[in-house]
Amino acid sequence: MTTPSPEKIKKLPRPLYEGNISVEEALAKRRSIRSYQDEMLYQVELSQLLWSALGITQHPDRHTVPSAGGLNPLALYTVIGHVESIRPGVYHYQPLENTLKEILPGDQRRVLHRAALEQDMILQAAAILVISAIYERTTVKCGDRGVQYVHMEVGAAAQNVALQCVSLGLGSVYVGAFRDEEVKAALGLPKDEHPLCLLPVGRIS
Repeated sequence: MTTPSPEKIKKLPRPLYEGNISVEEALAKRRSIRSYQDEMLYQVELSQLLWSALGITQHPDRHTVPSAGGLNPLALYTVIGHVESIRPGVYHYQPLENTLKEILPGDQRRVLHRAALEQDMILQAAAILVISAIYERTTVKCGDRGVQYVHMEVGAAAQNVALQCVSLGLGSVYVGAFRDEEVKAALGLPKDEHPLCLLPVGRIS
């Protein structure tokens, strides 16, 4: 078996478990931010954001978001445009190893911008987090009700990112207006994965 090259697998800085502000303050300050400066994110910031959305907490079976039946239907990607020492591309977050696996090389923000109805914050963001789901992981056990459980889980993950952005002094916004098949093509998603939420992130302008 061939070992992936360093360009294909990127180890991220270890996430921190203590922040600069309280949960209450982050809730009070959370806003939808749609305009960002043309500045990079640091790796430690990206790592913290990805961990907040879908990271591991103390045990391999414990994540930062609750999951019905512990079935974990969500997947997390990041479209990188301007992040410290990580080349632009589409990456799949691997929570157990806290690594990024390169899926597609090159800056895909313009392609994603078209898929997201040309919303400018997609182009401006230093990185865009994309949360997708494999519904069958939950519906195979929970039936049709599993669809609702998946949507509850993605909402929890997105809120975690929003609050983490406040703690880091970054801006973000939930984006749900996009053409699903175009987003899947832009990210090279498997057929059984469905994009549910885009979260552009950048420094507040």
